[in-house]
Parts: sequence; C-alpha cells; structure tokens
Amino acid sequence: MGNSLLGKTILITRSAGQSSEFTKLLTGHGANVVEMPALEIQPPSSWADLDAAIAQLDSFDWLFLTSANAVNFFFNRLTALGQDPAIVRQIKIAVVGQKTAHFLTQRDFTADYIPPDFVADSLLTHFPEAPQGKRILFPRVESGGREILVQAFTAKGADMTAVAAYQSGCPSTIDSTALEALTMAKVNVVTFASSKTVKHFCQLLKQALGNQWQSILDSVIIASIGPQTTITCREKFGRVDLEAAEYTLPGLTQSIVDFYHSSNNHTQS
Repeated sequence: MGNSLLGKTILITRSAGQSSEFTKLLTGHGANVVEMPALEIQPPSSWADLDAAIAQLDSFDWLFLTSANAVNFFFNRLTALGQDPAIVRQIKIAVVGQKTAHFLTQRDFTADYIPPDFVADSLLTHFPEAPQGKRILFPRVESGGREILVQAFTAKGADMTAVAAYQSGCPSTIDSTALEALTMAKVNVVTFASSKTVKHFCQLLKQALGNQWQSILDSVIIASIGPQTTITCREKFGRVDLEAAEYTLPGLTQSIVDFYHSSNNHTQS
C-alpha cells in the first residue's frame, strides 16, 4: 500500500480479537500500531429475551443486525439452542455496513437490505417497505446502545422487539504497553471506532493517571470513525481532529492517510 504513515505510531482502541483487520490496514501504510483494547465483548447477563424471540422467529418479518457482534452472537445462540440456522431464511435480514454484511455471508446468508450510509439511522431513511405493522427482531448490545432505531421504527408503526444478544464492557486494566506509549509521548494518533471505546478509553486513562490524564493527549491527533463517535469525542476531549469520510475501518485508515498527506503538502508549500 505504501509508506504514507511511516514513522507514525497509531493507537487503536477496539476490543481484543477485533483489532487485527485495522492493524493490517494501518501497518500496510507503514504505521507502527499499538493496541489498547477498550472493549470486552461478553454474553448478555441473561439469554432469556433472545431465546424467547428465537422460539418464535417465524413470526417476525425482519431481522436487524447492526454489527458483527450481533451477527456472531445471534447465530451462535441459535446453534446453541439446537435450531437449524436455515429457519432464518423465512424472514428478511437488514444489516448496517459492509463489514456486518461480510460476517453475515460467512454464515451463508445474504442481507436483503443494506442502507447506503454505514450508520444505523439510515436504516429507516431508506427502508424498502412501509414499516407499519411489520414485526422486527433487533438483537443488540445489552446496555449503552442508541435508542434511535427502536424509537423511529416504533413511531412508524412497526412492532420492534429489541433483545440483548451481547454485552460490551470496559476492561479492568489498561494495556501497559499502550500506557507507556501514551505517557512517553510516542503516540501520534488515537483512533476510535465507537462511542463506547471513547468512554472506556477515558475511564482507563483516568484510572491509571488520575485527573491529569487529558494532558497526555495535548499533541495527539484524535481520529473518529463517524458522526456518533465524533460527538462523544467532543464531549470527552473537547475536540476531534479528523472523521472518516466513509464510516468503516478502511475509511478511517484512508482519512488518516489523507490527513498526513495534506499536512505534508501544507508544510512543503
């Protein structure tokens, strides 16, 4: 891909086990990557609501899957209950984002609907049929998720069943290598791919460094994957330095490359 990020150290805050794709994208441009997991993906506190929904899956018109985690936990639970995944073919599936669609195809399913914008809000804007009277199953994160989808589709007359399929918590301690890189001012860019990673990052730094934690970010570029994450960055840091034009990991990578490309051109001119 080139060496456009050669000499730059980029810290990524995705959960352990979810960072490899992003790491490959960044190192492909020559960057040095430091991983600081700010999410732990776990089963929900109870499977009861999801199990009840799966038991009556054929009564739903649509299944909404808005993340790779939702895809994996939903289908894994289906299998754990002894259900044939083929029963999902009786209903339509809507996903948000090409990555979620990719995880769905790994389960041998193809999404019936993918909105053009890679954000959950666009599901309603471009929905292919009238939501009124439609029964929609929405397996999602147990807490901290945005309510916009449930509220918007309910307002349009849909019967939304939102159930906990997984939980994303904050790790108990900060990664020591990441903390050292930050405190020694070795990090050029910190990236965030969700609002939760922003909140947990702040929590982990405050836990490790006390109330002065923000000062170590003074010369660090804050990079966001999209609008909602940007809002949280502004709430927590008072700024965001760049936002991905396309709300994906490749899009975020390209925005970092473009940022340094324009910075270099500005310096030379």
